[in-house]
Amino acid sequence: MDLYQRPQYHFQPLANWMNDPNGLIHWQGQYHLFYQHNPNGPQWAQMHWGHAVSPDLVHWRHLPMALAPTPGGADKDGVFSGCAIDHDGVPTLVYTGVTPQVQCLATSEDMIHWSKHPANPVLAAPPEGIPPQDFRDPFLWREADGWYAAIGSSTGDGLGIVLLYRTQDLLKWEYVGPLAEGETDETGRVWECPNFLCFGERSALIISPIPLGRAIYLSGVYRDHALHVEGTHELDPGGALYAPQVMVDAHGRHILFGWLWERREKEAQTKAGWAGVQSLPRILGMADDGKLTYAPAPEVRQLRGDGWHGAGIALRADTPWPCPLGGDTIEIVARFRLGSASQIGLEMRRAEDGSEVTTVTYARDNEQLSVDTSRSSSDPSSLGDRYQAQLAADDTLTLRLFLDRSVLELFADDRACLTSRIYPRPTSLGLRALASGGDAELLTIDVYPMRSIWSG
Repeated sequence: MDLYQRPQYHFQPLANWMNDPNGLIHWQGQYHLFYQHNPNGPQWAQMHWGHAVSPDLVHWRHLPMALAPTPGGADKDGVFSGCAIDHDGVPTLVYTGVTPQVQCLATSEDMIHWSKHPANPVLAAPPEGIPPQDFRDPFLWREADGWYAAIGSSTGDGLGIVLLYRTQDLLKWEYVGPLAEGETDETGRVWECPNFLCFGERSALIISPIPLGRAIYLSGVYRDHALHVEGTHELDPGGALYAPQVMVDAHGRHILFGWLWERREKEAQTKAGWAGVQSLPRILGMADDGKLTYAPAPEVRQLRGDGWHGAGIALRADTPWPCPLGGDTIEIVARFRLGSASQIGLEMRRAEDGSEVTTVTYARDNEQLSVDTSRSSSDPSSLGDRYQAQLAADDTLTLRLFLDRSVLELFADDRACLTSRIYPRPTSLGLRALASGGDAELLTIDVYPMRSIWSG
């Protein structure tokens, strides 16, 4: 098993395959994370629900497998994604069973042992005209007149759609109509893993469209049981995050986890013995322009070790400044003054000879934040690329980065987030700041070694 590239402070099962986060819930003071899991190998197959619990969103303890396919049952071909709710004091999982795709329930008295409802499937077919093989990933919330469920699907003619259902008891379901639907194939042909979030007068619908391979969100006004869309935006264009799920915890925070898939060939994943990791928990908000904001959950700071601090560092054009502390499991908080520079940035996981390097840059002229992983690894099985997000910055910009072996998460002024996968050698640990087209200043930089999350 390839242990070096395994992240140390991002959640993973002990081995084998993991994908979508499922069933996020804050229950009796504990955070529960369920996830799509193949316990028998490092490839997608035989979907089960893995389960872990945490007191603080970052230190996790593995629990027994929550759900497995039942031979001859409504989920005989796989337990697909869904959510967890508090249904009148009973913890309840609402998920997609594959026969081909139907909606099912499971309940528990202790959050460890789960019983599937004898009435499964409780929702056996989509509305007329909707392909039955694209009817999955229920996401529930409560309104005054009952539970509402967003279910991902396809119109059948090449466009994505999220179907809206209403139920009082989770057993009898009424189709209300489309919550939102695609207008062009640019937003994909099947909308998976919907999450519907309310931020006061505005709402957001996060979707993971096939075949785009990335998560996007629609923002607008929820009225008359439909989302009146005002804008479509990228959630995280870093090339690695897909199928996120959001919960609202007891403190009213919208907390997101997302599946970070591998960016190396399948043969390398099989050799490693594991594939997939969860993002750090992120707190979502919504700005006045209807775009989401992103910040790492403050609980993540407790993982910091004793750090290194620098301030007032002049960055001369095309003369990189080497930071005395680099690493592969670190957090970096860097605040730049752009000055006369046209571009500023950081090089990280840099080999001494420059043969491996991952570069984060911000270009003032086109307001483009970029992560370049094309030279991150000399291993030919690693798949590198360049990823961009638009970000308007004034003369200062704060970059907060998390490096965790093969994971890079970048937050910029809480207004953009790019998450990528990188696979450099263990010896590629260098960190440098840079400016081009003029001079800039590194107002402050803090580098923290990060501790492992595992408590058991």
